[in-house]
Amino acid sequence: MQHNNENTNAFLIHISAFAGYLFPLGSIITPLIVWQTLKDRSTFLDENGKEAVNFNISFGLYIFILSASFFSFFFGSFLDIFNGVDIDFGGHHSYGGIFSFLGIASLVSIVSLIKIALIIIAAMKANKGEMYKYPFTIKFIK
Repeated sequence: MQHNNENTNAFLIHISAFAGYLFPLGSIITPLIVWQTLKDRSTFLDENGKEAVNFNISFGLYIFILSASFFSFFFGSFLDIFNGVDIDFGGHHSYGGIFSFLGIASLVSIVSLIKIALIIIAAMKANKGEMYKYPFTIKFIK
């Protein structure tokens, strides 16, 4: 069991990712700053900081890729509305683009909810003095 102050600091490293809801890239910058200020105090804080920063960079990348595909489906379905306006007024309507658009939006929302849940789980484990390894994390910082 780690010292209580270390547990609280590790908890703060993980929870600081919620700063991303306050300012852009806050979910990456804030844990990075907190980790950099606390990493020399113990290996427990250093490992938790690396794990939190790697996780937030990874999920930021995942959300960026999903959002980029989200916008491509949006513009594709938007332009599909004007496809054949001059030629066919009779009634061929394609809703595939709209469903793809909503599917990608739902996927982005689900990934965001998973991120929130994993941050809370990691913070609670860190507060108990346990190390938590986030799933689907790319190791940018080793």
